[in-house]
Amino acid sequence: MRKLALLASVCLALPCYSLPTTFDLRDVSGKKLVSAVKSQSGGTCWTHGTMAAIEGNLLLTGAWNSNGETGEPNLAEYHLDWWNGFNRNYNADIAPTTAGLTVHEGGDYRVAAAYLARGGGVVRDSDGQSFSNAPSQTSANYHYYFVRDIEWFDSGPNLENIDQLKQAITENGVMGTALTWSSSYYNSSKNTFYQPASSTADPNHAVAIVGWDDGKITQASKPGAWLAKNSWGSDWGQGGYFWISYYDKITGHHPQMGAVSFKNTEPMHFNQVYTHDYHGWRDTKAGVTQAVNKFIGKGSDHGRELLKSVGFYTAADNVEYSVKVYNSFDGTQLTEMLSIKDGIQAHQGFHTVDLNFPVVLAAGDDFYISVELSSGGHPFDKTSDVPVLLGGGTRTIVESKANAGESYYLTASGWKDLTKDEASANFCIKGFSTME
Repeated sequence: MRKLALLASVCLALPCYSLPTTFDLRDVSGKKLVSAVKSQSGGTCWTHGTMAAIEGNLLLTGAWNSNGETGEPNLAEYHLDWWNGFNRNYNADIAPTTAGLTVHEGGDYRVAAAYLARGGGVVRDSDGQSFSNAPSQTSANYHYYFVRDIEWFDSGPNLENIDQLKQAITENGVMGTALTWSSSYYNSSKNTFYQPASSTADPNHAVAIVGWDDGKITQASKPGAWLAKNSWGSDWGQGGYFWISYYDKITGHHPQMGAVSFKNTEPMHFNQVYTHDYHGWRDTKAGVTQAVNKFIGKGSDHGRELLKSVGFYTAADNVEYSVKVYNSFDGTQLTEMLSIKDGIQAHQGFHTVDLNFPVVLAAGDDFYISVELSSGGHPFDKTSDVPVLLGGGTRTIVESKANAGESYYLTASGWKDLTKDEASANFCIKGFSTME
């Protein structure tokens, strides 16, 4: 992991693992590590929370400018909104489709993660930003960015893990979050927000965390609040910003929307993404430690295709992983191991790891990616019931598809095809290759 090396690149004057009582990414030793406040159209807050976090990561690491871009990062929220694959505009698993989310009216960070992990985006605002009509899904002129790691955090019921969120903000930049917007929870004179834990309301609005103040007084009984960037324009709140109590029911606490870090964003350099889980992490196969996905090599007429990296999700913190690529699998045994990568993932979420040795892929030849996880089970995709506009009160079925012979998992009695359990299911294991 890159840890505090990222901080050094922007001259942050913070001792290792020593966290200040106040922190603001808008001014870190004179550097602004937050992109401009935007004004959303429709129910697209979740796309703005996502892109605000990714833009912040690009500012913190310097990857935006080092890729030859000018100005500050400005990414296309509405490309994600149109082409996330969960809505009635487009679902590559079931095409054509009349089911799914309504464009401009729903989504969350799991939906965003699926779009990002399969290489569907991110693209720049100048490439694919259009609200009224769908922008082109792909273009040779687009500048694509790839988020290698997407991690979920929870500060804990007694804030016992709050330093993990703070550390992630200092290391990786702006963090996506959510809340249950209601004027009854917002004090406009103090510009503070607090939903008590006793409330039964679910999240319905996404924003982004850009800092904190341990002494900030809010409506909660104890001090401490997150500084949040909204997407309602700079005339709202204090220049588009407001404070959310550490003790808010959702922010920093909700398992899917409370605190999400989009990190290690880089220009997309992979030419091919091998994937079966189009809709990403929709469920988890509890108790399973080893899973395998079968893929068929695309090959290239213009050089060698090299499998260099593997992507997978972990459903728990502090998970040991072992990724292996095999040449053969007869349904009972994996043989001819071609490459390997071992390590530990500290936080649950999506991870991209580089293989110790690249694997040459020939057109038409099958290969097998095995992922062993020490705990948490194996995340998988399937037809699922997706909330509309976070906790907006309605839900919709989003269809996924799978074929026998694509995903397997190891049981006490041997290997089992995942479609025997769930006809539409595939494990969230991906391969990333380049052409050389």
